Amino acid sequence: MKHTQYAFTQSDLSPVQLDQITAAAQILRTGGIVAFPTETVYGLGADVTNPVAIEKIYKIKQRPIDHPLIVHIGNISHLHYWAQAISDSAWKLANHFWPGPLTLILPRSNRIPDSVTGGQGTVGIRFPAHPVALALLRALGPEKALAAPSANRFGRISPTLAAHVHQELGSTVDMILDGGACNVGLESTIVSFHDEIPQILRPGSITLLELEAALNNSVILAHHINNQSIRTSGSLPAHYAPMTPLRVYSNTQIWQQAFILAEKNLRVMVITWSNTNKPEFSNQFIEQFSMPEDPVAYGRQLYAKLRQFDQAEFDYMLIESPPDHPNWLAIADRLQRASYHSPDNN
Repeated sequence: MKHTQYAFTQSDLSPVQLDQITAAAQILRTGGIVAFPTETVYGLGADVTNPVAIEKIYKIKQRPIDHPLIVHIGNISHLHYWAQAISDSAWKLANHFWPGPLTLILPRSNRIPDSVTGGQGTVGIRFPAHPVALALLRALGPEKALAAPSANRFGRISPTLAAHVHQELGSTVDMILDGGACNVGLESTIVSFHDEIPQILRPGSITLLELEAALNNSVILAHHINNQSIRTSGSLPAHYAPMTPLRVYSNTQIWQQAFILAEKNLRVMVITWSNTNKPEFSNQFIEQFSMPEDPVAYGRQLYAKLRQFDQAEFDYMLIESPPDHPNWLAIADRLQRASYHSPDNN
């Protein structure tokens, strides 16, 4: 089955939004920084060909300069302008899933500066599926693209609302385009093509099974991303993390751990999806929230809920481990990284 395709026109946007996009494009042309919505999360955009603007992104995010940025393009026909030696498998995935939440790691063209790739010979490129993002890219023109990591401090929870960007980055950004809540809510699936073999470097809403169906071939899942020769966004052990310590437990352990913490008069938020083994009695130090049992709906809510509970002054967040199923790989990946620094949670 062909993945959902997105077709947007100017009529999808209001006159006010179109005026804002025109203003944002001018800011970008003059070296400014604009936060904008995509279907995955909000991005922090700069003109990919402007090294001064790229440097601003790293400073605003407090991001290591060797950590590469993903390049966003406004049309699949622009791919050959920013990349070279594009394999048949890459073209097949691009034609099948774009615009959409898929990033392809490809040999970069000489139009991509070192500051975008962290000095690597490859670049991550995607064609986002959001009317505001596409209108902005089209306003910039075919020989422009946006380098855009998520619009948050490095390592923290990615924003899925314009309000999240305001809260975290405030006046450090020249403009924030509001496009409502992100429909996917998790960062894009990242696929590389080392030795012509497709490999998932970061799982996302486009699943392993969908990729294999599109290619009619097997795809490798990188289990030890940090040992890969290609550095990519979101590949560090600790990422997507709230300030509140987060621990991941099975449904047989999570309530036991919650009551152990509550006995120490610590406020605990328990986040579950199955409600299995939920106690019939309550505790004044424990609150509980039920996430959807569907991975797509779960992913759409995850970052917004982590951010909400992070601001509610809990001492701990305990979250139920997701099912061991390919469709939950992206959720499992984000929770593993978000909980990396939590005590007793190795």
